[in-house]
Amino acid sequence: MKKILISAVLLTASSSAMAVAPGGANCGWGNMLFEGQSGTAPHIVASFTNGSTFNNTFGMTFGTNGCSTQGTLTYGGKEMIDVSLIMDEFTEDVARGDGEAITAVAVSIGVEEQDRANFKRSMHDNFDKMFPSEDVTTEHVVQTMFEVMESDEQLAKYTVAE
Repeated sequence: MKKILISAVLLTASSSAMAVAPGGANCGWGNMLFEGQSGTAPHIVASFTNGSTFNNTFGMTFGTNGCSTQGTLTYGGKEMIDVSLIMDEFTEDVARGDGEAITAVAVSIGVEEQDRANFKRSMHDNFDKMFPSEDVTTEHVVQTMFEVMESDEQLAKYTVAE
């Protein structure tokens, strides 16, 4: 069961993880070929052109093809950790302070074994903050989870300070 939960969390995390415009918004031959066009098809073909010929990698390395590595990469999608597939189990485990779902989430975000007891205790101690109502969103749960981790000296190393 633990492997299924970890797989579900990781699958969701990897499928929703996408960097936005590495090399800049104008990077690569795909952008040059499809400049001025909009919609899904031109974006996909431009991305394929950039990726399959590695011209954007070359451009980022040598500062050509409209590429620049001066900007900061951003991410505008949902959180990379999505507990929506195991929300019921995760809620119960946080309430108890232990269980397979909370362990799966800890593993998926890289909490080392020696810190997992503290992770579970911190989540349990902040249950009311993480789950303020029955219709709480997974985004709120994940955001609060990281806020709790950031405020904990031992767990802060697993978060990325903004």
